[in-house]
Amino acid sequence: MTDKIIPTDTYALWVKDLKQRFLTARLRATVAVNSELMQFYWSVGRDISLRQWTNTYGSAFFHTLSEDMKRELPGVKGFSENNIRYIYRFYALYSRYVKNLLRGVEDFMEILFSVPWFHHQRIIDKCGDDVEKAIFYLKKTHSLNWGRTMLVHSIDSKLYEREGKAVTNFSLTLPETESDLARQVIKDPYLFDFLDLRELHDEKELEDHLCNRMTQFLIELGRGFCYYGKQVRLKVDNEDYYVDLLFYNVKIHAYVVVELKTVKFMPEHLGQLGFYTKVVDYTLKTEIDNPTIGLLICRDKNRLTAQYALEAMNVPLGVAEYKLFSDLTADYRDSLPTIEEIEKELSN
Repeated sequence: MTDKIIPTDTYALWVKDLKQRFLTARLRATVAVNSELMQFYWSVGRDISLRQWTNTYGSAFFHTLSEDMKRELPGVKGFSENNIRYIYRFYALYSRYVKNLLRGVEDFMEILFSVPWFHHQRIIDKCGDDVEKAIFYLKKTHSLNWGRTMLVHSIDSKLYEREGKAVTNFSLTLPETESDLARQVIKDPYLFDFLDLRELHDEKELEDHLCNRMTQFLIELGRGFCYYGKQVRLKVDNEDYYVDLLFYNVKIHAYVVVELKTVKFMPEHLGQLGFYTKVVDYTLKTEIDNPTIGLLICRDKNRLTAQYALEAMNVPLGVAEYKLFSDLTADYRDSLPTIEEIEKELSN
């Protein structure tokens, strides 16, 4: 009879270490296999392009190649006519960009070959020949480790068109590097499609609903946002003031004051937000934090009015709109994943 090992703290820790080492090794193996496959697909696309096979044999080329490869490699997946078309488009899309890169080609190719093929297919489907848009989602997938649902959701929610598009005065109030980073974490508009609000809602209703669905709200805000609290009390000269929502963003290492307005933007809204932002600088910000930024999220705005009003302020502020489910197109509504699907991918 084999004696059973009596677990000890050292043994238990070793078992956990073995598990982690196995998972890491398996992940590395998966990444390595994917990279080799992407490099192979790239070489196939390059061959088709350089040899101009599509010009030589016309539209029948992809079907002919598919049948020939299936005959040469029976049972091997990846050589369907549709997939070969994707391979050709994969090379055609990014090769133009690579040729124009003056530096950083190796770094870009490493990112390109690290992204799974399914993701490449969806990016090609959704971005067409827009290489800048495709590269945006490519780099996001790589840096944020997006799964399938998050990628498709981000494309369908037009993240490329929204990220960094809020009206801000960051370039006037922050150093260049900090300004660029701050601009990247702000969107316009924000999609509050997860809220069940009546059309004529007030600011308290909007705030309460967002706080009750904080997980979804944080997903929409984006990576790096940490919730600090709602109606956060700020005391100045024995007077109490209350910030609607306060966050900390670990990407820009700064507090973010969020004020909500359920009406169209008015220049006077920035006075209150600027005051709160400066108070947080004096009362919460530490020497290791960057300057606090303020974000006004309103129901509607005139972009030029917002820009003029922001340029009159000497603290970093931004203005963005929000959209509810009823504001979205039918196509986008139908494409929405469930919040459970998104949370599952984030947890993985």
